[in-house]
Amino acid sequence: MKQSTLFRTWAPKQGTSAGPNQSTESAWNTLGGGHVTGTGGTGPGYRRSDDETIDLTSFDHSDDDDLLLAAACDVDDVISMGYDMSADVKVKPTPRETLPGFDVPAGDMWIYPTNYPVRDYQYNIVHTSLFHNTLVTLPTGLGKTFIAAVVMYNFYRWYPTGKIVFSAPTKPLVAQQIEACYDIMGIPREDTTELTGSMQPPQRLKAWRAKRVFFLTPQVMMNDLSRGAVLASDIKCLVIDEAHKATGNYSYCQVVKEIVKYSKQFRVLALSATPGGDTKAIQEVITNLLISKLEIRTDESMDIQRYSHSRKIDKY
Repeated sequence: MKQSTLFRTWAPKQGTSAGPNQSTESAWNTLGGGHVTGTGGTGPGYRRSDDETIDLTSFDHSDDDDLLLAAACDVDDVISMGYDMSADVKVKPTPRETLPGFDVPAGDMWIYPTNYPVRDYQYNIVHTSLFHNTLVTLPTGLGKTFIAAVVMYNFYRWYPTGKIVFSAPTKPLVAQQIEACYDIMGIPREDTTELTGSMQPPQRLKAWRAKRVFFLTPQVMMNDLSRGAVLASDIKCLVIDEAHKATGNYSYCQVVKEIVKYSKQFRVLALSATPGGDTKAIQEVITNLLISKLEIRTDESMDIQRYSHSRKIDKY
């Protein structure tokens, strides 16, 4: 199949380890966070706005509400903050050679597309999201779909037999991501499928066995997990759109709880234009989705201001 996508790759320098987060100690990072390898360093021109990236694995519980409120509402005023999800738990990183289904040679590098203009904030968010369970809050029209496509493609490469899942609460959002994965990253259409509630269970079972990249609603995902149509341990990357809905007993919460019963080696990428309506809701989303990093941008964030005035809704 013809593929016009152009890529830039980054690999570790000779003589250095390719594994990210070699010193991570958070138990939350073992739940799909911090153990999948890709690059040991940063790419050319890599720049990080530290005031807009919040590490939730090193903060103090005593100030959780204030920290989360600042993170959600006024990130430009946040310089150095933390939130310790499991302060007393020490967990050693898993050697990548022992990760079930992980392709070690493919994991020596990660790939970023250059067939679209390279925006620093998108590159930085992708870098974080590859190696940590990340909640991304980004104004509509500034590339959440693009970020998800790049992350999904790299896990598609790293786990040749694993399942990559994109879940959204509505069919239009699902359809948008299908096009992005093909147009931006060139994921072969024959490896992808959309699963809907209108499909009979035997049809979905056949698809789970034959395909690698799946687009579906969280309700369909939970139904197939509970029926055993898909093994939870086969899921290596779970992208959750409209992540602010992950409160209470919503299907997103059920899906993550079900997967974590059987596997601790999967990545969660949560996307939302807003993390939640109040601090408790934000904290609940973070807990329910096993988030260890926040990547927050607002219209006032310095690294997106140049793009905000010309953004187009539903564009990559």
